[in-house]
Amino acid sequence: MSTSSRFKSHALAWFTALAVWPCAHAALFEDDEARRAILDLRQRVERQNEEIQQIQRSLLEQQNQFEAVRSEIARLRGEKEQLSQELRQQQDATKAASVAVEERLRKFEPIKVKSDGMEFLAEPAEIKAYDLALAVFRQGDFVNASLFFGDFVRHYPSSGYSASALFWLGNAQYANRDYKESIRIFSALLAKSPEHPRAAETMLSIANCQLELKDLKAARKTLEDLMKIYPQSEAAGAARERLAKLK
Repeated sequence: MSTSSRFKSHALAWFTALAVWPCAHAALFEDDEARRAILDLRQRVERQNEEIQQIQRSLLEQQNQFEAVRSEIARLRGEKEQLSQELRQQQDATKAASVAVEERLRKFEPIKVKSDGMEFLAEPAEIKAYDLALAVFRQGDFVNASLFFGDFVRHYPSSGYSASALFWLGNAQYANRDYKESIRIFSALLAKSPEHPRAAETMLSIANCQLELKDLKAARKTLEDLMKIYPQSEAAGAARERLAKLK
């Protein structure tokens, strides 16, 4: 090949290369941009995935917290119900105890009673003791009646029954023929309660004891005093009849 031909051939190749270069350069540039876009997109996806994972972890944590709160609420509700039940039981027990205490107190609480025409307050045990002694007396067991009435007077010296108890005690001793003791008891009744409804009858009983002891002078004096102190009483009428017989 001639020199001219070789030059033409090289020139053609060079121009051909120049013509192809811009297209190749543009292709390379587009590939770099695509790779960068892909990398950028990948990074964005990764960031989004991390954000999603973070949100998921946060939601899971919130759910765990919610479950913990719900469990705590359930526990507190259970405790509240248990405490409410215990409170109701305590209230029932307190009410029952209060009723029991009131019932026990009523056994000791004084109540209004009436004896020998007089009203006064007396404790249940006091009433029971007096009624028992009186029942024994009415059965004719004067020995035990004197014991029961004697115990009553010692245990309840300020009782509203005290004067009445002395009256029956004196009569029990009279029935037991212990006339001196009977006079002592009747005298104690008059000294304690001279206005007692049975005071006039008590003086007549003293005169009877004195008559049993053959102390006519003392008996006459007692009967005269009876008519002076209690002139309107039935015992005064009986005293007048006995005085007439003594003269």
